Amino acid sequence: MAFSLPVISSIVIFLFTFISLSQSIPFIILHGIGDQCSNRGVKRFTELLSNFSGTKGYCISWRWNMGFLVYATCGTGGNCLQQVKEMKELRNGYNIVGLSQGNLIGRGVLQFCAGGPPVKNFISLGGPHAGTASVPLCGSGVLCIIADRLIKSEIYTEYIQDHLAPSGYLKLPNAIPSYLEKCRFLPKLNNEVPGEKNSSYKERFTSLQNLVLIMFEHDTVLIPKETSWFGYYPDGTFNPVLPPQQTNLYAEDWIGLKTLDEAGKVKYISVPGNHLGISRRDMKRYVVPYLVDKASRKRSIENDSGVQSKKIEQTATTIDKKTSTKAIFEGSSSYFWPSSIKSFVAELLGLMEEPLPPDT
Repeated sequence: MAFSLPVISSIVIFLFTFISLSQSIPFIILHGIGDQCSNRGVKRFTELLSNFSGTKGYCISWRWNMGFLVYATCGTGGNCLQQVKEMKELRNGYNIVGLSQGNLIGRGVLQFCAGGPPVKNFISLGGPHAGTASVPLCGSGVLCIIADRLIKSEIYTEYIQDHLAPSGYLKLPNAIPSYLEKCRFLPKLNNEVPGEKNSSYKERFTSLQNLVLIMFEHDTVLIPKETSWFGYYPDGTFNPVLPPQQTNLYAEDWIGLKTLDEAGKVKYISVPGNHLGISRRDMKRYVVPYLVDKASRKRSIENDSGVQSKKIEQTATTIDKKTSTKAIFEGSSSYFWPSSIKSFVAELLGLMEEPLPPDT
């Protein structure tokens, strides 16, 4: 039975695509504190990355706990690690793409939890890796200003640490002793507590093939924005912002960031836009190359006309130069507090006589 040339070409393309997908490393998306996998921005982001890279992507929902974030990574019942362990698609390894606070969840899975499949590449978009000096995701309204001041004054109390997850990575430079003693998440994640350094955290972190740290140049959610690169304020003062290489975490190599960097495995990337406002163009340039195999990554970096790039252009033929620079997460709920935080703040301020309106 003879086949025409178009039929043969179609079969070859199908087999090539099938083999490529079957051999590629899948990735997972870990969303931010105010988002869900079902939200439009996250769904579109996941789909675009899958189409652009030719690899399979999965958004992993992590359970909002209002308290200790370790619960979301290694705790019992509905935690992220359990979902990862149960996915047979990830058993040979996977890549992590973290969005905002989702980066801390991802690092918790990587550093804290034994027994999971290996993480190959970690791509971080707007992650508060070194902490944040202001309560995130609220805004500039009167309620937020009052809440920010009140929470800062009580941030390291047991009640706040138990009920407000962002308190687990709020690092006030003028309260470092209290932070190290009472903050329940970030000091552990960054191996900061004197006398309690855990070599396993460093060993697991340095197992990464690549760590891609993307900072948004006009980020007004993370204070300072350089925390996306592990940069932060010196202990005791809010000025200046230290680059990552001048921090104690890097210099003393508490989690292996210096080790990875000296091996050429850390990529410090700055893109235009506010928090998570990444464009399709920057997704292709800075995220996609680390979701494909090494050979395809080299072709993508050296020459944008490689096999992967052709597939990208076929998938995105309707995207012109103007729309290719549009922010993917424009209007995403990543910018807003979930109702659970709003209710908590209102309760803290004694404003719960009337129910809060639902999120819009």
